[in-house]
Amino acid sequence: MAELLDRPVPHAAPVLDPDGTVDVAPAAGEVRVLEAVQGALGRPPVVRVARGMSFFGEHAAGWLAMGAIGALVDRRRRRDWIAATAAVAVAHGASVGVKRVVRRPRPDDPRVQVHVGTPSRLSFPSAHATSTTAAAVLFGALLRKPLAAALVPSMALSRMVLGVHYPTDVLAGSALGAAVALAARRAIRKEQR
Repeated sequence: MAELLDRPVPHAAPVLDPDGTVDVAPAAGEVRVLEAVQGALGRPPVVRVARGMSFFGEHAAGWLAMGAIGALVDRRRRRDWIAATAAVAVAHGASVGVKRVVRRPRPDDPRVQVHVGTPSRLSFPSAHATSTTAAAVLFGALLRKPLAAALVPSMALSRMVLGVHYPTDVLAGSALGAAVALAARRAIRKEQR
């Protein structure tokens, strides 16, 4: 069943299928952007770092581990760390849900080199960008550090360097992660009152 849900269906324009899913093809310029990003940054050392980031962010596992460490180390704010980590998991789950509705296929163009395997053939939105943005916003607030400025662009670029996401995939993923994080921060603040 999961294989059927992960099967992309290419179309030139968004199409609403009878089953309620939406198939979205990339804009023509997105392949050119990927080609330019890979041309500018796709050197072996950068690809190695991007692969490491991909492994860290797979299924949000690295961010969930970081949140668990925060909860263990920062006893005074343990509940906040647990809530923030749960929100990162929710953000990741939301991105997977959107992927299964939209069903946009990953880049498949001879001008784009794919440098890493993926668990799904679906690309919109980037789950790595979603969970990274949620973690950066939420963990950054707990640490009082501007993590989003460093983490979000680097993860977004890494997904394009690896050739597994279009620019709009990472932008939408970051927007989704930010929305979940902001909703979680409001809920955490409300609970603390």
